[in-house]
Amino acid sequence: MAPEKDIEDEIRDEKNPRPLDEDDIALLKTYGLGPYSTSIKKAEKEIKEMAKKVNDLCGIKESDTGLAAPSQWDLVSDKQMMQEEQPLQVARCTKIISPNSEDAKYVINVKQIAKFVVGLGDKVSPTDIEEGMRVGVDRNKYQIQIPLPPKIDPSVTMMTVEEKPDVTYNDVGGCKEQIEKMREVVELPMLHPEKFVKLGIDPPKGVLCYGPPGTGKTLLARAVANRTDACFIRVIGSELVQKYVGEGARMVRELFQMARSKKACIVFFDEVDAIGGARFDDGVGGDNEVQRTMLEIVNQLDGFDARGNIKVLMATNRPDTLDPALLRPGRLDRKVEFGLPDMESRTQIFKIHTRTMNCERDIRFELLARLCPNSTGADIRSVCTEAGMFAIRARRKTVTEKDFLDAVNKVIKGYQKFSATPKYMVYN
Repeated sequence: MAPEKDIEDEIRDEKNPRPLDEDDIALLKTYGLGPYSTSIKKAEKEIKEMAKKVNDLCGIKESDTGLAAPSQWDLVSDKQMMQEEQPLQVARCTKIISPNSEDAKYVINVKQIAKFVVGLGDKVSPTDIEEGMRVGVDRNKYQIQIPLPPKIDPSVTMMTVEEKPDVTYNDVGGCKEQIEKMREVVELPMLHPEKFVKLGIDPPKGVLCYGPPGTGKTLLARAVANRTDACFIRVIGSELVQKYVGEGARMVRELFQMARSKKACIVFFDEVDAIGGARFDDGVGGDNEVQRTMLEIVNQLDGFDARGNIKVLMATNRPDTLDPALLRPGRLDRKVEFGLPDMESRTQIFKIHTRTMNCERDIRFELLARLCPNSTGADIRSVCTEAGMFAIRARRKTVTEKDFLDAVNKVIKGYQKFSATPKYMVYN
């Protein structure tokens, strides 16, 4: 009888449980707390309060414009300071008379005015000034006030790649040999220069990537830019074709001047056939300017001045039109052909592009690869996109194998007449 009564009590207790008292609540609160939790929380709270107090006191320093808050402006004193400070004039220091001594003098050439022999201002030390550099001089005594950086066109400065591309070597499918050859030229000399010194050879300086459109030439260059810490400058061939005579050649000069100032640099010329065409005379002289630009590149690659630690990558899909002077070893030592991917490579490219896609399991990528003969990596990517479009059209969440087969029929069979590959095969 007694056990039954206990069970009844338990059931009743479950229906209306006892309220928690303060000790129980305190015990529950200690669950999951470390020995220092309360002190850490207290410190964090104090830090937040202090930061708020500091912000309130100094006003918000950085606004969207990068200026201090208007409450902190002192326009009167700024105006006075601006009036006292005369604008400087740009000159070029052509020669240093008795350098490294107390009474060193500097010969400066102010354009369109004259040449002067001057001293240094208060803010400049003698080690800052070298022969041939641009300097800022004041307008009264023409004393050198500030060293200036070399003049480089802003359009050239814009060509440097600031943020790294998000393409890695794993995203380049089916180009195993090409990646190896590229890494030998670009990464080995940067990571293991001592190997070349021991053997007594210069590392190869340039690579030409050629092959039909869509085989991954620019993609591999992006992967290289991702991997190396060197400065990466990307130039599209047609950017160097300018309106005025000598303008394109000047841009090339400034480009290499900027590259030499960096510790290690990779220059990537995309679509180089825009400027690197073989020289011929059409009788009109229309192509002369483009040829001058190309000759400047040829000269910078392996001319009178040392090239420095600059690697040059070039990509084109018309290697037959390029000038032989550009292609000779010493300028471009390596020529890497990006051919059409074989069966295995196509399977790999399919797997790369479907990595992020929501696909059904057990899709036969080998079969799909077999159904896409003579297709490039770009074609295969297009197949994957079209398969996704078929799935969206049918309002499904996943892509089935039938979608892929339909996409192959549409892209590979239907778009055959737009393919540039057969044309490339005829040219080269």
